[in-house]
Amino acid sequence: MVDFLFDDIFTIEKVDPDGKKFDKVSRIVAQSEKHGVSLILDVNTEIYPMHEKDKFLMVLSPTLNWSGAPVAGKQGQVEQKSLADKFDYIMHGLLYKMSTAKGKSEYSKEGVKVEVYASFGGLQMMLKGDPTSCTKFKIDQNMFLLIRKLI
Repeated sequence: MVDFLFDDIFTIEKVDPDGKKFDKVSRIVAQSEKHGVSLILDVNTEIYPMHEKDKFLMVLSPTLNWSGAPVAGKQGQVEQKSLADKFDYIMHGLLYKMSTAKGKSEYSKEGVKVEVYASFGGLQMMLKGDPTSCTKFKIDQNMFLLIRKLI
């Protein structure tokens, strides 16, 4: 069974808080339910529209294989069930930075927080939360971001 790097349900608080910068991409600001984590994420809203108050499940996983095995190349690939079958929006990217932040900001409450930064082909993600919810991350880690809206 695959061991997720992170999973939680988020509610979108703002869409494009600094104004619309690109035609096909929106930046969402969301808050998680389980871990109290803040999320800033760029989403291609032309193919996957997202709006304020939408709830969605987000999973960060090192692989798409249910077994936890690394994703193989196209050669010799056998058709099999994957995590992608259960989600609507999927991106592959790289965690490129982790840092600690102290104090209160627009997106977090008081206290020490860990910031996790990843890029998905130029679309950026920043998770900010309690260090205990970010223990499985490491710099230069490849990952898949998977999203499914909840009704």
